[in-house]
Amino acid sequence: MSRFLALALAFGAACTAAEAADRPSVNGPLELSLKRAVDIAVAPEGSAKVQLSMEAEKQAESRSVEARAALLPDVSAAFSQQNMTRNLAAVGIDLKVPMLGLQFPTFVGPFSVLDARVSASQSVFDFASIRRYQAGRVGVLAAKSDVNGAEEQVAAQVARAYLAAVKADTDVEAAKANLALSGALQKQAESLKTAGTGTGIEVTRARVQLANDRQKLLVAENARRAAALQLLRAMGLRLDTELVLTDKLAYTPVDAVTLEEARAEALKQRPDYQAQQERESTARLSASATKMERLPIVSAFGDYGASGSGMNSSLPTRTVGIAVRIPVFDGGRRDARRAESASQYRAEKVKSGDLKEQIELDVRLALDSLRSAEDQVAVAKDGLELAQSELTQARRRNDAGVAIALEVTDAQTRLERARENQTAALFNYNLARIDLAQAMGAVRRMVQ
Repeated sequence: MSRFLALALAFGAACTAAEAADRPSVNGPLELSLKRAVDIAVAPEGSAKVQLSMEAEKQAESRSVEARAALLPDVSAAFSQQNMTRNLAAVGIDLKVPMLGLQFPTFVGPFSVLDARVSASQSVFDFASIRRYQAGRVGVLAAKSDVNGAEEQVAAQVARAYLAAVKADTDVEAAKANLALSGALQKQAESLKTAGTGTGIEVTRARVQLANDRQKLLVAENARRAAALQLLRAMGLRLDTELVLTDKLAYTPVDAVTLEEARAEALKQRPDYQAQQERESTARLSASATKMERLPIVSAFGDYGASGSGMNSSLPTRTVGIAVRIPVFDGGRRDARRAESASQYRAEKVKSGDLKEQIELDVRLALDSLRSAEDQVAVAKDGLELAQSELTQARRRNDAGVAIALEVTDAQTRLERARENQTAALFNYNLARIDLAQAMGAVRRMVQ
């Protein structure tokens, strides 16, 4: 027994270690790429939105099984044994034979009755139940599309959060570079003053710039911490997990696509549009089911068992038959259901048309944003190169004594602005890529 207990404990410890190895560690840093971030978020145990959509899919499957049950045989078994007495006069039975002078008792019993029986019924003709089952099957497909839609939404949300975190890292790196440049310019101003070619105001101006850059670094570091927390929340991870982002802000060209091609791809791939079309089909089948409730319903039934006063005296008995039920009048409930289901079908058709127009709007806006972002990246790149060249020339002129330190400070300010413009342009471009991928239903394919 002790050996078995030791083996069980060892096996449990090994399983726990294996599970811990699979989970991201909260003690050490988690190296995270965009692809891995999306994979973690859309996993079954990841984002709450994905988990809820999966539960909704299971509920839809259960409703489909429930609708199918109306078309399958209903089999039940029953056993009863009773000991009873009866007052025949209470039900109008008076067993008298005046001609013979006979008077039978009106109180009979006690006597025993035993019955063991298997009963079954089967729907033969019920078009309304068939339509409900078909609607349930389409409802399952809609729920599956909703799961894909939830994964697509979560992927887009995580991609944006990851992009914001990468931008925050880039802002911190740029702030550190600006701070290092300010420190070097301050030392240069102090050296020139010591050599007699600089002034005190130039040293003061350099120190003010250094203090401003320190402040910007603090703000950038705080923004980076906030962006990391938002990313962890979007992924469904513990908020105390330390992240190391492996992707950087970069320009990745996008294959040229026309508006017609993007719109056609969106209508084909977007899971929310597929789910809406399936919901429209479900509403149509449900409306058809309510119409068919006016048709006759034919069912077969039967039972077989033994009945008697005891086990030894029981005899086999059976019942077999066909029942036809014709709805005549139910107070208007059937008509009300039919009107309601028809209204629901019309509402789903309106939603489908509205979503189709929204998809076209999303595609148009995403394409316009992408083209504008591409232009911004090109302009920002040229501006950064010019600002770096201007600063280099200003420092040379200052070292040669043909320019004052203010010219260097102005060039430094323009370089910082050019770096910010480049970061913003790359961020907007990659954000536009995500928007276009989401508009076309291809976020998860984009991050692979």
